[in-house]
Amino acid sequence: MEKVELLAPAGDLEKLKMAIIYGADAVYLGGEAFGLRAGSKNFTKEQMEEGVKFAHERGKKVYVTVNIIPHNEDFIGLREYLKDLEKVGVDAVIVSDPGVLYVVKEVIPNMEVHLSTQANTTNYMSAKFWYDQGISRVVVARELSLSEIKEIRDNIPKDMEIEAFVHGAMCISYSGRCLISNYMTGRNANKGECAHPCRWQYSLVEEKRPGEYYPIYEDERGTFFFNSKDLCLIEYIPDLINAGIKSLKIEGRMKTSYYVASIVRAYRMAIDEYYKNPDNWKFNPMWLEEIKKASHRDFTTGFSFEKPGADEHHYGSSSYIRNYDFIGLVKEYDESSEIAIVEQRNRMFKGEEIEIMGPNIETKNAVIENMWTLDDEEIEVAPHPKQIIKMKLSVPVKENYMLRKEIKDDK
Repeated sequence: MEKVELLAPAGDLEKLKMAIIYGADAVYLGGEAFGLRAGSKNFTKEQMEEGVKFAHERGKKVYVTVNIIPHNEDFIGLREYLKDLEKVGVDAVIVSDPGVLYVVKEVIPNMEVHLSTQANTTNYMSAKFWYDQGISRVVVARELSLSEIKEIRDNIPKDMEIEAFVHGAMCISYSGRCLISNYMTGRNANKGECAHPCRWQYSLVEEKRPGEYYPIYEDERGTFFFNSKDLCLIEYIPDLINAGIKSLKIEGRMKTSYYVASIVRAYRMAIDEYYKNPDNWKFNPMWLEEIKKASHRDFTTGFSFEKPGADEHHYGSSSYIRNYDFIGLVKEYDESSEIAIVEQRNRMFKGEEIEIMGPNIETKNAVIENMWTLDDEEIEVAPHPKQIIKMKLSVPVKENYMLRKEIKDDK
């Protein structure tokens, strides 16, 4: 049985590595131009070369976004950029615009091409049209049910693949083609500069009463009426696979490496469990609990089973729920001395109870027994960002394991 692909976001080189280490089959990323995430760090040519090498050495793939909705001037430099991507050895480019596709086919005709969700593919006739233009995979619009996706799968060529988002932030506009940011801030969402104004709180102003603001009450805090909950489909792995989806896509190139590792790890466990016994797969609530230990909004199934109603938006706040802090990344561990070398990511204290997260292992509990600087000075607290410290841990760890702690009111 050919396994479904787990596709993870990679906003920078560290996130790429964490995604692959924690179980992604492929990653998608943007270069320094032509993508839709100007707010993430993105990749220089040199970083992309390193990332592709890292992925390919582990049998994983790298897809690069070239999915802006371009104006005339945006084609300047595109041909040279595409040639660089081919030299770097990326596995596919993701496009949304016919003009960009035209240039891709002209300049790098042997490159695999995926169609971005920005192209709003909602039916099998559109998918077949794009197949005839050389598209091998379509990232379907988020506004589709699983039954609609299954119908697309049943009516397109067998060698055309379907990719679909299964986790992450939802946009109130049709698969992301939104102009609110342009109108309110001058930042073009369709060129990667979205200011996320759909997350802001709004009030009404009556035409003849300028300056008088009327909240649209859902509760005493007002309302964020565009503010969608986050998509989460980890409970429905069999449904996703049976709908004919080839690649399960996680949103979040602007999220942290801890977020990427946490979400990928949970979906990896759920997918692997499915393939052990597809007919008797059972959802393990632990997978969802692990997801909730990364920052998130409340969850929704989006359009997967029925059209979203009033409960699919969060009207009280646009803030994330954050119950855990990522406190350290393991660099080395000596089993004989039980000493770990750790790169600090958030403040931690001697004696604290922590959790240890690693790829392909269950979460472990531990206590920080002692900490030292690299000069062997004993310390009670590690307060400095990315400080390298030594830590006594009786629970064995490995390189790239992550340490986290529950956020408590007293700390």
